[in-house]
Amino acid sequence: MITTFNDYLNKHNYSKFDLKAILFDMDGVLYDSMKWHAKSWKETMDEFDIPSTPEEFYLYEGMVGSHTINHLMKREKGREATEKEVNAIYKRKTELFSEYNDGSLIPYAYDFVKKVHEEGLICAVVTGSGQPTLIDKLEHNFPGLFKKERMVTAFDVKHGKPHPEPYLMGLEKAGHLKPNEAIVVENAPRGVEAAVAAGIFTIAINTGPMPDKILVDAGANIVLPSMKALYKKWDELYKLIKP
Repeated sequence: MITTFNDYLNKHNYSKFDLKAILFDMDGVLYDSMKWHAKSWKETMDEFDIPSTPEEFYLYEGMVGSHTINHLMKREKGREATEKEVNAIYKRKTELFSEYNDGSLIPYAYDFVKKVHEEGLICAVVTGSGQPTLIDKLEHNFPGLFKKERMVTAFDVKHGKPHPEPYLMGLEKAGHLKPNEAIVVENAPRGVEAAVAAGIFTIAINTGPMPDKILVDAGANIVLPSMKALYKKWDELYKLIKP
């Protein structure tokens, strides 16, 4: 494991980590909501006669909704979606998600966030979501652990994941941090790509129906099977990276 950290430091010409913050993706890392996103997207696309599979939406996680719609529209219809189509499709997807989502947390997500918060690390959320029903629940489910001014959502960025902008903004909102002063916890390949492009050490939690190799190929420095695994392994990891 020490080799993994040293490889990152050498690649980016840092002498050490100066860890001050953990940047968390939300869906699939904090909330067990990806199954509802996938179901909502699939049913919406069926209604609009755009072929898709539920599994592929795990791969698109983190993308701004309009980009997901355009990706599928170009693939299946050979053209860009109109603004009217984007608005209608996303409105319907949001309605279905609000109906299906039960707000359940990923097991050990709260325990891990509380643990690192008590260790003095800043906890920030960087999500491609524009779902207010999820965002508004953070304070209820993680009381005192996240501050709204440190959140990056779909409303804040011009370029969604896999562009580095969301995580670069996350560094800024967490306190104008440098990449070696944070770690990202992600679960989606496009989110991993965004974090890696921003130069941040990235731990991928594979909570979706995909092989680990997809997350490794996206650039994840470490891949773990669950938030429970990260919680159990954190003391070992933190000893290697804390200043």
